[in-house]
Amino acid sequence: MKKVLIPTKLKHSAIEILFTKNYTVVKDSDTPLKELIGKHRDTEVLIVRSEKIKSDIIDMMPNLELIIRAGAGYDNIDTAYARSKNIDVMNTPGANSNAVAEEVIAMYLAASRFLIQGDITTRQGLWEKKNFMGSEISYKTVGIVGLGNIGKLVAKRLQGFEVKLLAYDPFISASYAQDLNIEIVSIEDIFKRSDCVTLHIPETKESKGIVNKRLLETMKDGAVLINCARSGIINEEDLRVIKKNKRILFCNDVYEKDEPGIKSVTDIADIMLPHLGANTHEANFNAAKRAAEQVIDYYENGVTKCVINKDLPDGLDRKYQVLANVISKIGMAYLENNSLHQIITTFYGDLNHYSDWLIGPIINGICPNYSNQILSASNAVDFLKEKGIILKNRVDVEDRGYGESMTIDIFAGNETITKMSIRGTITEGNIMISRINDYNKLYLDPNGNNLFIEYEDGPGIIGKIASCLGRHNININEIRAPQDFSKKFAILALKTDIEINGLIISEIKKEVSVKHVFFVKI
Repeated sequence: MKKVLIPTKLKHSAIEILFTKNYTVVKDSDTPLKELIGKHRDTEVLIVRSEKIKSDIIDMMPNLELIIRAGAGYDNIDTAYARSKNIDVMNTPGANSNAVAEEVIAMYLAASRFLIQGDITTRQGLWEKKNFMGSEISYKTVGIVGLGNIGKLVAKRLQGFEVKLLAYDPFISASYAQDLNIEIVSIEDIFKRSDCVTLHIPETKESKGIVNKRLLETMKDGAVLINCARSGIINEEDLRVIKKNKRILFCNDVYEKDEPGIKSVTDIADIMLPHLGANTHEANFNAAKRAAEQVIDYYENGVTKCVINKDLPDGLDRKYQVLANVISKIGMAYLENNSLHQIITTFYGDLNHYSDWLIGPIINGICPNYSNQILSASNAVDFLKEKGIILKNRVDVEDRGYGESMTIDIFAGNETITKMSIRGTITEGNIMISRINDYNKLYLDPNGNNLFIEYEDGPGIIGKIASCLGRHNININEIRAPQDFSKKFAILALKTDIEINGLIISEIKKEVSVKHVFFVKI
């Protein structure tokens, strides 16, 4: 059977499960990683936790077929390089969720009641009771940024304290959140209204530094900010500046590197822990058990559900995945990133055979802040179910002459549901958006800076918009302006040489009576 190397502290349950299936297992958390792998270059399966598995490590194992991260996040593994070597990478989502959720509660209580400071000073023989007047967490308002597995468990664990629960997650239905007794609000409302804000989103290009001065300066004096997610989502310098004038209790468990040494947040963190979120016997057992079971399912049953770096199937051009992603981005920009309700997809021609491979890119386009772990169809479907989002694939039985194209309908909103429908295809190797809602023959290549303006049609409107852009020295590279004659509306798609900011959009709204204005950079 396969040889499995476990160079990390993982519960013995993984070895026991693999032994029953006659796998050869080597477990050694004491030997330095490179030295250990040097002794076991014939390794075929690698199970790790936080160990850095980059290209140099991967190259040391020519027989390697599978890497499993015993945990949810996998940014310690070079998944792209592994793919180039035909190596599948899996994670074990949910195994550590409860451990992290409980840590959040513990940090909130410790910060609110000065438990750490009280312990230190009392051991010193002091009696500083008057300096440690705390706050009860019952009946407070708690804001949760990200309602994934951990965020939902935090909400569930807090309900015994009878708190008011708010959540920011643009990718969850309001009705689903209501069933959890959670109010879906904007991220601005989270920081403005909450007595405690806890972060549970991955660090992506879009979420890096999302907690910045603009949000922090709106927090209540004495509020608690907890980060057990990823260090990069907080702009540390902005927090440092705000804390000079406002009392914010900052509890932190995540850092740029998990290693000894002085941390960059030492001067601003009220509580610092050495990344203890998943560090429980139960979480370790769950992750070990899940990792071992996934190895067996992978080899004996062909189960690849948790593979997060799958490549393309034969016959599918990668550009169609890019197209699905782009269509979704434009759709959500039109819908102003409101709470998602339903997604309906229609794939024409041979694309219908590859629908499963297009779901992940659609979800990534709709929700880039939360979806860096959604690459496979099964993971995407699971993610949708967790958020209470309805997904339907409509099979088109007629030959409409659309060739290999796709239509994505997105329904979003809380009390009022708004629909956005976009069709696109690949033409001469380029992405083309052919229709937005009832505006046909758009024929737009969306690469670059795109400003969309939907307005009641009339003379002189395009000129007013062009003049507004001209005042800001913005050059228009391309114009598309299809009309919906039945409703007497038109949509103007402008490709510009630079990005369009909110100030310019506000000026356009003053100049012209518009239905929608939004900017998308592809």
